Amino acid sequence: MSEMTARERVKNLLERKPVDRVSFNESLWGETAKRWTDEGHLKQGEDIGWHFKMEIESAGWLNSEGNLDVQPVVVEEDAETKLVKNQSGAYLRWWKNKSGTPEHVDFTVKDRDTWNEHIKPYLKPERRRVNFEQYRNTKKQAAERGNFFCWGGVNVFEQMHPVCGHEHMLAGMALDPDWVRDMVDTFTNLTIGMWEMLFHEEGLPDGIFFYEDMGFKDKPFMSPDMYREIIQPAHKRSIDWAHARGLKVIMHSCGMIEPLLPGMIEAGIDMLQAMEVKAGMDMLRLNKLYGHKIGFMGNIDIREVISNDRKRIDAELRKKILPLMASKTPFILSSDHSTPPDVNYDTFLCFRDRGLEIGRYL
Repeated sequence: MSEMTARERVKNLLERKPVDRVSFNESLWGETAKRWTDEGHLKQGEDIGWHFKMEIESAGWLNSEGNLDVQPVVVEEDAETKLVKNQSGAYLRWWKNKSGTPEHVDFTVKDRDTWNEHIKPYLKPERRRVNFEQYRNTKKQAAERGNFFCWGGVNVFEQMHPVCGHEHMLAGMALDPDWVRDMVDTFTNLTIGMWEMLFHEEGLPDGIFFYEDMGFKDKPFMSPDMYREIIQPAHKRSIDWAHARGLKVIMHSCGMIEPLLPGMIEAGIDMLQAMEVKAGMDMLRLNKLYGHKIGFMGNIDIREVISNDRKRIDAELRKKILPLMASKTPFILSSDHSTPPDVNYDTFLCFRDRGLEIGRYL
């Protein structure tokens, strides 16, 4: 088979059509890009995706916070962190000089009444929730480069917990499920409403890339039954909307989410991304169970790449990729999370190049 463009390759992988090789996409920590820039491997402000020949570009992230007329307030700060009350009334402590998720300090929304008072009335589709210009420019850039262009953003689980915190959300699923269902419906309406506005004006993307972290180490945040009862209807509704317009859906989820995967497949996902090894995710096991239904992206143990040992990296790549090539399972080369600054620049190139060499369909 002749060499395909990146867009053709990713499209065929998602549609389970014949393809020449695996695709490649990866995320870098900000500290990683800084280190490699300081070492002279990258130019200041250089497009990292283009530099490393990544084949997926995305834009269109939806601002899902509550009252956009309220400005974020820095409540306190020190040399290392700052505590910010955001537009949803959440108090989050952010690192100032390094990457990482914020510490959840407190939330204004803790139950149905505070949700109805402080958030729900404000969650209406409006232009300022999406950067139309960035979407337009990235879409055009991807087309010019021959890359696959995704609308990228979060789905309902990742929209709810920033508003009320995991603890209140998960307790609500058990104690007041109708409240959480109302949040689910409201955020799904918001997302689809913004899609309709954005895509009508700027055109459809090539696909959809959802971020939806539903697990931690060894187990998901909820039972499979609770997923099916509360979260799955929203996933299915948004994915059905995308599928009706010819858009395939990649869903990212950190942590151990294998027990939820049958329900996620029922909801319609086309590809699962991340599959953290240290959380217990095993792509080869998943491939035997579900590789005939979905494709995979990730699961290359980043700890092996961090070793900067070429033999260890080669063994990991061969172990994970060759069985997928034999079964013709769609695969996009990526680590099981993202690349930290412990990884040398030359190691990263080796990881990419060796993975693409191994990842040729038989």
